[in-house]
Amino acid sequence: MVMSFRVSELQVLLGFAGRNKSGRKHELLAKALHLLKSSCAPSVQMKIKELYRRRFPRKTLAPSDLSLLSLPPGTPPVGSSGPLAPIPPALLAPGSLLGPKREVDMHPPLPQPVHPDVTMKPLPFYEVHGELIRPTTLASTSSQRFEEAHFTFALTPQQVQQVLTSREVLPGAKCDYTIQVQLRFCLCETSCPQEDYFPPNLFVKVNGKLCPLPGYLPPTKNGAEPKRPSRPINITPLARLSATVPNTIVVNWSSEFGRNYSLSVYLVRQLTAGTLLQKLRAKGIRNPDHSRALIKEKLTADPDSEVATTSLRVSLMCPLGKMRLTVPCRALTCAHLQSFDAALYLQMNEKKPTWTCPVCDKKAPYESLIIDGLFMEILNSCSDCDEIQFMEDGSWCPLKPKKEASEAPRTAQSQRALRQRVRRRSRSLT
Repeated sequence: MVMSFRVSELQVLLGFAGRNKSGRKHELLAKALHLLKSSCAPSVQMKIKELYRRRFPRKTLAPSDLSLLSLPPGTPPVGSSGPLAPIPPALLAPGSLLGPKREVDMHPPLPQPVHPDVTMKPLPFYEVHGELIRPTTLASTSSQRFEEAHFTFALTPQQVQQVLTSREVLPGAKCDYTIQVQLRFCLCETSCPQEDYFPPNLFVKVNGKLCPLPGYLPPTKNGAEPKRPSRPINITPLARLSATVPNTIVVNWSSEFGRNYSLSVYLVRQLTAGTLLQKLRAKGIRNPDHSRALIKEKLTADPDSEVATTSLRVSLMCPLGKMRLTVPCRALTCAHLQSFDAALYLQMNEKKPTWTCPVCDKKAPYESLIIDGLFMEILNSCSDCDEIQFMEDGSWCPLKPKKEASEAPRTAQSQRALRQRVRRRSRSLT
């Protein structure tokens, strides 16, 4: 009932309960749901029902219509011109318009979930072990703005054992699971694999308990509606780790015209940056000839260009951590030679997955990363320089750091300045 209230009704309810009634609609809704969950007095419950009845009044029969129910068959109603026509027997048969309802009619079948051909985009840090609820459409079932959908899933004994044996006790008496039950939302779109995308005004309950969602991002401009970062939700702490008792999920969201959403639940294993680095090394190091060909292509003289490029300088320092590269990598989609450190790149995406190249700011997903064999050779054979220069034939030479090149002039200049200060000091003393 509360989820269907408008702003005015939410303000009336919060004012009646003595709560703060200022804020945007999603804030008022959160306050009202918190009021309902924490301590809802009978008077507040009656107020909710009263507001709901005002918003959705039930249609009742007029007194004249009610009087017809007590008349004997064939008796004309008051004000009619003659006796009622006899009712055809076909209309009185079981299951007909006026006949007794059949058992099938009394218990209509529940609407079957719609399973479109939606595929979720794979997440590098999660390895799927099972599909508990395949992508299912969050279909609009009414004309109301706020929708509600119910889902159930069950774990097999083997899956329960997998989750329980993956439990790890973290510092601070917290426990976590490397095998997790993961809830995902996306747009109901079948043209390509979908990224995570939350419906607006999303609320999720797992087994009757409110599921924590990612916090709202700060608004980019004044007056803009705050948004949550869309990412998978770990519902393992709220799930019933039992093979005999099913789990229930209740989803509330705001419907949008012309846009549908999809829900899915998976059993996944959470991976670490170290594991992904091992998998990247297992793919192998790319042949150095690929990078040499790229160098020659970049340094090939362009007949239409007035300026000829004969050399190319590249740094051996990672643009992320400003430290010397250890595992040089870049994405196949990148056109530059500059590499970044794979270990540091994976660690940063483990905390905040953006998968953006730190050199050119283009997308650099995990599946497109390669370890550069030429840079591995250079790093192993050159340990005392931070920058190199590539030639037209693909060869390279180390460049001395600027600090060493300018150290002698700086020292001579500082000595001259020191001598001048000593002379001034001696004149002042005399």
